[in-house]
Amino acid sequence: MTASDHTDILPFRLVRNDSPASPAQRAEVLGQPSFGQHFSDHMVLIEWDRERGWHDGRVEPIGPLPLHPAAGVLHYGQEVFEGLKIYRHGNGRLVAFRPELNAARIQRSAHRLALPEIPADLFLGAVDALAAADADWVPTRHGDSLYLRPFLVATEAFLGVRPTNQALFGIIASPAGAYFSGDAEGVSLWLSTDLARAGRGGTGAAKCGGNYAASLLAQEEAKEHGCAQVLFTDAETNTWVEEAGSMNVFFTFADGTLVTPPATGTILEGVTRDSVLALAADLGHQVEERPIGIDEWRSAASSGELAEVFASGTAAVITPIECLVTADDRIVTPTPGLGPVAGRIREELVGIQTGMVEDRFGWLREAGAGRDC
Repeated sequence: MTASDHTDILPFRLVRNDSPASPAQRAEVLGQPSFGQHFSDHMVLIEWDRERGWHDGRVEPIGPLPLHPAAGVLHYGQEVFEGLKIYRHGNGRLVAFRPELNAARIQRSAHRLALPEIPADLFLGAVDALAAADADWVPTRHGDSLYLRPFLVATEAFLGVRPTNQALFGIIASPAGAYFSGDAEGVSLWLSTDLARAGRGGTGAAKCGGNYAASLLAQEEAKEHGCAQVLFTDAETNTWVEEAGSMNVFFTFADGTLVTPPATGTILEGVTRDSVLALAADLGHQVEERPIGIDEWRSAASSGELAEVFASGTAAVITPIECLVTADDRIVTPTPGLGPVAGRIREELVGIQTGMVEDRFGWLREAGAGRDC
């Protein structure tokens, strides 16, 4: 395997999996892909240390990572990750959706967690390398994709609170279908008032495992109240809407205005979030990134000013929110299911991703092209 045109920093050597999934096994998985349950035959790994920088890039059989029990990721949580999708178009072409934004975001996340920042062209080259090696794992069914999970972890064996001197970057891949079952009707959210996802000055804007670990107890609380996900508000006042589990939240008002909480450091700047905002503006909607509180949500839903509520994320794409359940009441979204605004945005977004709608924004990037695998 040779280096692609997207990076001259590092070549990737290929070690083929000598026990790959059989064509029948792969076909069974691709026939009904469930998110994050099955994985392709290979992974990308790249080493880093302070003396040599990034080195030893390879594509090798997917399997356990050799980590010392004193590795920094295990004790001090130095870890960040990403999520992006590769689609197969009707002509067989493989494309990644806006991977440049993932490359930029993992750099910001790494900076916040005091990890080495992987160069964007090396990140994109790693995406290409895995796409080329496991091209047969990209589904052909409309809307399905190969979900890529890049990650960066501290691997130096030490016990002490300081940034690591050694790290490992990797990418694994999993065929993906719908994230939520029955999401056409919408998901219910439980309002968490005692548990917070992130606070001012914390790691809320970084895509790191600790943020998700902090959300799990609230997620269990949501399930106890019959809800699919949890809604987090700001940690200081429990007033302002922030995130719905691992998704960004949007409100469509009766006049067509689209509102979403601002990315001011406590919520993740989602790639899908950015895409929704761009598409909404392109479709003629007024777009506002501003604080929106639970009281406004309640009153706007009651008065008819609010029309739709939905959430966005790489895995879920766009999911309607049926209602917000609180300890005292239930705020029902006036428009059931996927409303006309969210539906049109989803249609445009998925259409661009799958090649059914013209990519007028230049969001698609050919994946795996030029790789000799």
